[in-house]
Amino acid sequence: MVELEIYELEMEEIIDRFQGALTQIRTSGANPNLVSNIEVDYYGMATPINQISSISVIEGKQLLIKPYEMRIVKDIEKAIFAANIGLTPQNEGTQIRIVVPPLTEERRREYALKVKEMGEEAKIALRNVRRGANDAVKKDKTIPEDTQKDMLDEIQEMTDDSIKKVEEIAANKSRDLMKL
Repeated sequence: MVELEIYELEMEEIIDRFQGALTQIRTSGANPNLVSNIEVDYYGMATPINQISSISVIEGKQLLIKPYEMRIVKDIEKAIFAANIGLTPQNEGTQIRIVVPPLTEERRREYALKVKEMGEEAKIALRNVRRGANDAVKKDKTIPEDTQKDMLDEIQEMTDDSIKKVEEIAANKSRDLMKL
């Protein structure tokens, strides 16, 4: 018997990943999420910045990164440069300061397009889960035909709801981006 809850969980996971990815796109001021998941070579392992340092916001316009070990300040600085996120870290010896400039209109539009692209990718992933669920239901010959139809309708409803959530999340992020 096909368990639809598994596919529902997969869809929720896709939505969660989409929301997490959107935190990397800045809307206005400084936000620790801009750099928190940038990975730094730490004892030979790629480790997110937020696991090896504290990240704080100062006056809403600056990020202050204080590593737990002073020897990795340069490594963090290099990783931020390499991430190419449009921010310039300033090494102050024991910490890194990043001044977050206000977004230009052009940059806001670029980010809005990126949000739209990411939303489309999430919707494609949702449709792929739907296809897998539909295939599993159709291949299971133990399910009566009328129950199969009900299950396919339920899968479509789950997909529609999930796509609607992705569209709402993307629209909210785009709206935040375009606010001055």
